Order: sequence, then C-alpha cells, then structure tokens
Amino acid sequence: MTTEVRVPTLGESVTEATVATWFKKPGDAVAVDEMLCELETDKVTVEVPSPAAGVMGEIVAKEGETVGVNALLATISASGEKPAAKSEAPKAEAPKADKPAGKGGSGGKVDVMVPTLGESVTEATVATWFKKVGDSVAQDEMLCELETDKVSVEVPSPAAGVLAEIVAAEGSTVQANGKLAVISGEAGAAAAASAPAEAPAAAPAQKAGEDAPSAKKAMAEAGLSADQVTGTGRDGRIMKEDVKSAIAATRAAPTQAEAPAMPRAPVAADDAAREERVKMTRLRQTIARRLKDAQNSAAMLTTYNEVDMKAIMDLRNEYKELFEKKHGVKLGFMSFFTKACCHALQEVPEVNAEIDGTDIVYKNFVHMGIATGTPTGLVVPVVRDADRMSFADIEKAIAEKGARARDGKLSMAEMQGGTFTISNGGVYGSLMSSPILNPPQSGILGMHKIQDRPVVVGGQIVIRPMMYLALSYDHRIVDGKGAVTFLVRVKEALEDPRRLLMDL
Repeated sequence: MTTEVRVPTLGESVTEATVATWFKKPGDAVAVDEMLCELETDKVTVEVPSPAAGVMGEIVAKEGETVGVNALLATISASGEKPAAKSEAPKAEAPKADKPAGKGGSGGKVDVMVPTLGESVTEATVATWFKKVGDSVAQDEMLCELETDKVSVEVPSPAAGVLAEIVAAEGSTVQANGKLAVISGEAGAAAAASAPAEAPAAAPAQKAGEDAPSAKKAMAEAGLSADQVTGTGRDGRIMKEDVKSAIAATRAAPTQAEAPAMPRAPVAADDAAREERVKMTRLRQTIARRLKDAQNSAAMLTTYNEVDMKAIMDLRNEYKELFEKKHGVKLGFMSFFTKACCHALQEVPEVNAEIDGTDIVYKNFVHMGIATGTPTGLVVPVVRDADRMSFADIEKAIAEKGARARDGKLSMAEMQGGTFTISNGGVYGSLMSSPILNPPQSGILGMHKIQDRPVVVGGQIVIRPMMYLALSYDHRIVDGKGAVTFLVRVKEALEDPRRLLMDL
C-alpha cells in the first residue's frame, strides 16, 4: 500500500511554496506525524508531517522546486514493501542502514535521537559523552549532555544494551531530532563497536545544500551576501526569515558595521606555553551577543538612588520564624523588592513596556525576571504574574527557579516572556554597578550590597544599613522623569513597607 504526501493548505491567499529541506531520504523509515520536509512561503515556513508510518518512497518535489497547494510531494510505502526509489540501493551500505529504535529495527539496534530542545530551539552542541563506544548501558541511563543557548539537556538511553556507535562527537552541532548514537543489544556488539574503524569523527554541521531560492532572491534584492546572514535552516541553510532578520538588524543599527576582531597583543613563547584556550560555551556566546545587542539597539541610561533597609530588616527579623513555619520558605529581601517594583510599575507603566517597530506595547501584567548566576553563566528565570502573587508565593517561586537554574534544569519557556528584571549583584559584594537591559525589556533594577553608612535622619547623624539602587532604562521609551519617579517609588515602598499594604 502506498500513501501520498501532498502539500497542505498554506494559508489564506497563499497558493504556492518552495521545498526548502527534506529531512528524510528514500528508504528511510518514518513514523506517523514525523516531519518529512519543510516548505517555505512568502510569509511562513511550513513543516510537512508524515500521514502514515512506513518507508520513504519516491521524492517527487526536490529541494528548491516550487509546488502548489495539494501537489504531490512524495510517497510512503508500507513497512513490508520496498520503495521504488530505493530499488537500486547499493548493497554495500546495508550493514549501516539501521532502523530507528523501537520501530521494528532489525538486528536489535536502537537509534539515540536528539530530544525536544524547546520552543524555537533548532540545534544544540554535544557537550559531554558519559559513555564511550563499547560500554554497556542501562535503559534511561544518561548517555550524554547537550548544550543549547539557554539550557543543558541530558539524553537518556532509550534501551539497554551496548553503545555501538557515537554519531555526534563532543563539540559537534546537532539539529533537533538528529541522530546521536546507536545502541546495540546483540552479544557481539561490544567487540565490533570497540573497533577503531567504528568510532566516527563527527564534525560540526556544515551546509549540505544550496540556500532556499526565495532567500537567494531576498538577499539579492537587499544587497546582502551569504556571509552577512546567519542560516537557521537544516545544516545552516539560509531561509527567507533569516534574510528578513538580517535586514531588520541592519536597519536598526545602520551605522554599526561588524568590527573586525581586535588583534591579540604579541605573546612571548614562554607565556604562550602557559596559556589555556577554551572554546566559549553556547550559553556564554549567547550572553555576550545579547548584551552587546542591548548596548547597540537601546538608548540605555542609568539613574541611581539609595534606600535605608532598616525597616525591612526589622520587619524580616520580627516575622521570619513565623513566616517560615507557616509557608515552609524563608523570608528574604527579593519578595520585598519584587512587590515594590510591581507597585512602582503601576505608576510608571512605560518601564514595563517594550518597543515594537514604531509602536509601544504596554504590559498590563508583570512577569518578573530574576537574574541568577549559575556555574555556566547568567540566566534569567521568569516569575509569571508576580503582581498577583503574595510574599510567600514569590519567595517559593524564586527559590524553586533559582535551584533549577543552578542545576541546569530550566526549560526555555521558563526564561521567556519577562517584562522587567531584577539583578542582585549585592550577593557577590558589589557596592554599585550599572546593569545592562535584557531586551526587549525597557528596564532593569540593580540591587547592591547592604552596608552600614552614616546618614542624616531628623537632623541627626545615625548609622543605617544602606543599599544603592540602580535603574537602567531605555531612554527611547522612558523619560528621565519616569525613571526617577519609578526609583523613588521603589525607595519609598522599601523604607516604609506599610505603603505596599495601603497601596500608596
């Protein structure tokens, strides 16, 4: 039995598309709803799932071809049938044509695939292999760790057996749903797998084909070359959306051409021998890129103030034991600062807004980002609807997300959608700093070290626990008056927490 794969409905008024990428080739086993190819229209990219399980047959529409709605793309043959497109398949490759795990693959071999990486994440870097070729593995035992722009993902073994082949070596880039390794359950697999010839030397993904035709056309119209556009398609192929992103970046910062890398100063031979060169992690590269983008795109300015922490410290000392006994979580300073910021954002809503083209988008909610240091770099988990939460709920959310951030267990969804951010450099001893915006947000509050200082209160010089506060803001949307007002409201709420109760 043969099943036809046809072009799905592409959207209102869209009548044709370009075949951008085929994820399968004739002869490959496919499951129901497994992605077969990607189509590209003027507006969107459409993935085409398999309508049935079986074996990939003939590919009718090749990559780069233009197809209409309901046009025939390919055929799927039943598992027991031999596809026409593979009738001349070379027999020399048969020993390596392992079928996917748990899908009737012969020889007891199971493929280890890249798991779901998160919304909008299409690739990852293989950070560490915990097993080597020839090692025995148990089902669900951790095989390797993948690193994306934001999180680390551990890959468990889908079956018990022997690690027969590592397809993606450490340091290589793999696509979502790509193949990582092969697990064999056969008795002789260990000896065969340990042979040097079986150990692949996988290299980082390279472009395997031409860029999408519509992307070429768009680059030509915009006067861009391929090296000016970062491809996000399969194997680095440039898609039309990539060209649009490159054009938007050029318009946003027309005078900011890519500066050549700063040449290294001459290094003596004996000094060079004592240097250590370590490749930046994907997380660190993303942090560096986003921070620089924030400086390049926003008119960033910082205003400062100081707050007397005595009222909060007295209140905390008085109720911390009762609070922990009732709610099961310690009463910290972050809940006070979160509440104070939510209160101030109601009065100065532009600090909680963002710029979208020529529009200002005001957020009638507060998704509070809490900057958290981890062994691999800074991440910003988001506490959603913080303006509706109690002190206890905020403390619980911050503690739980902070622990998961340090363990590398945060999902992409938990780090997206923030509207304002709080960064506490005081935990590291910082007395004063200027935090950098977390785009597309328009404001970030920097907390600092609490330090006893002499201040004047009621005409008398007294010693008080003082903290410097810093608000960095996007001057394109937030005026100086609004920024100063926001910081003053935060200061007032912290120095007299009763104002939060009375909504003053």
